[in-house]
Amino acid sequence: MQSEVHANREAVADAGARRIADAARRAIAARGRCLLALSGGRTPWLMLERLRALELRWDRVFLTQVDERIAPAGHPDRNWSHITDALLAHVPIPAAQLLPMPVEASDLEAAAAAHARRLAELAGAPPVFDLVHLGLGVDGHTASLLPGDRALDMRSEWVALAGPYQGLRRMTLTLPVLSAAREILWLVTGAEKAAMRARLEQGDPAIPAGRVAPERARLLVDAAAAC
Repeated sequence: MQSEVHANREAVADAGARRIADAARRAIAARGRCLLALSGGRTPWLMLERLRALELRWDRVFLTQVDERIAPAGHPDRNWSHITDALLAHVPIPAAQLLPMPVEASDLEAAAAAHARRLAELAGAPPVFDLVHLGLGVDGHTASLLPGDRALDMRSEWVALAGPYQGLRRMTLTLPVLSAAREILWLVTGAEKAAMRARLEQGDPAIPAGRVAPERARLLVDAAAAC
């Protein structure tokens, strides 16, 4: 894992936007399209605001989510609501290339399986994204792969339902998908993340984040999280 320390979360957001844009340009040049999977969080929303201002062939971008809360459309806790506000309302990605997690379905298990099939049709089994963006929880979780949750140990499923966390169940990509990405971009900011950031860099398998493959990963941290 390669690490970069930046002065503050704004600088991390700027660097993250540039990394995504560079990865997208490389993917489009090599394969004619770019497949991105995005996570949520305060610093990522800043990153997406920066990203929308960069030059990119948005018509060649396919975009999905790393995880999502099971809540109605437009709910303030939905990651897709924030991705839309920060990025999608401002860039011309074709609607057919937007693949939000189907958390509004009545049968969530069937919806997760259908979403996994769609991703596999696009990108293989497990699906190989050009870039997956991840965050880190103070408990060491990433995506919605939570300590002790059954989704953490799934190997043949690409999309899983996780148990409740902070009051809501989640739908999430699984470890095989995260680890298969051509590039993994971690954003970690804030002093409260410093201890888990160190364990992530050490590849500590006792935390969910430490079980994501490190070989193609880049970690962007602010000064507070680097201490």
